[in-house]
Amino acid sequence: MLRSLRRRLCPDLAIDLGTANTRVAVEGRGIVLEEPSVVALARGSRKVLGRGTAVGKLARQMLGRTPDSITAVKPLHDGVITDHTLCEAMLAYFLQKGATSRAGLRPRVVVSVSGSITPVEKRAVFDCVERAGAGEVFLIAEPLAAALGAGLPISEPLASMVCDVGAGTTDVAVFSLGAAVARHSVRVAGDEFDAAIAESLEEEFSLKIGLPTAEQLKRDIGSAAPLDQELTAEVRGRDTASGVPRRAIITSEQVRGALKKPLHDILKCLKQVLDQCDPELVADLVDRGLILTGGSSYLRGLDQYLADELNIPVRVESQPERIVIRGAAICLDHVAEWRHSLEGVHDAA
Repeated sequence: MLRSLRRRLCPDLAIDLGTANTRVAVEGRGIVLEEPSVVALARGSRKVLGRGTAVGKLARQMLGRTPDSITAVKPLHDGVITDHTLCEAMLAYFLQKGATSRAGLRPRVVVSVSGSITPVEKRAVFDCVERAGAGEVFLIAEPLAAALGAGLPISEPLASMVCDVGAGTTDVAVFSLGAAVARHSVRVAGDEFDAAIAESLEEEFSLKIGLPTAEQLKRDIGSAAPLDQELTAEVRGRDTASGVPRRAIITSEQVRGALKKPLHDILKCLKQVLDQCDPELVADLVDRGLILTGGSSYLRGLDQYLADELNIPVRVESQPERIVIRGAAICLDHVAEWRHSLEGVHDAA
């Protein structure tokens, strides 16, 4: 009865604290908030504009377009909190906007984190979430959250493999009997794709573009594998020699060439995980294959590229960017069952 009353007064929360986007799910209601992980500040100060409300979508619109008096900042990079104060302000706004706690109670929160973060970086997550208004905080590794969100039978004596390709990190794990038997993470993902495209255009076309433009080019014509019909797109930027605006026509083959290095790094991460597995588990994967999650798995042909290189089936989950938050929410509903897989503040001490 007490538990039921607390759920009504202060439902628990799940947070997918991503480099590009933060998502919040409320116990019994599902996903209630999905906003960019961006904060807008008055330049030269630590004050969030709009009385603390220039966060998320509003701040994202300012990236690359702000006047001298305003700066838009991402408080996370490569899955790690790089500005504790701004991350705390961002989370406080998101929790206030998405939560329904009453009677002064602080919600219990499950937060998904990359498998590549260090103990110090984990402590930063605990501190920021607690100061933002959470009560008890638990961390769940993104591969486990992705596996739960994708509905993989990870408790069975069979291999289940998941690769979560986000904006800042790629997390890979193989599960069997409810535990990760092999895992690895690299800080290479969607942001590296964008940076590689921007760098390639500057080197090959003497055309300087911003990362938002590179991201749009990736979405419009980017691919990891050859397309049946190659695409083209017009891109606008600044000529590096003359300094004046210029246009150029870019092909999907050229973008694919720019993505070769970060894609190879992700492939290398996957092979490292497979090398850690016993032959019996690898044999399972020949039939069961690999599940791709995360927003960057939308890249055209990524499943085909990985399937050809790894010689196992690969498929992309529906709405892959929401799989981790769904898995964190599932864990939230069954904390007792998955407590052994979560990390609390005392575990990290």
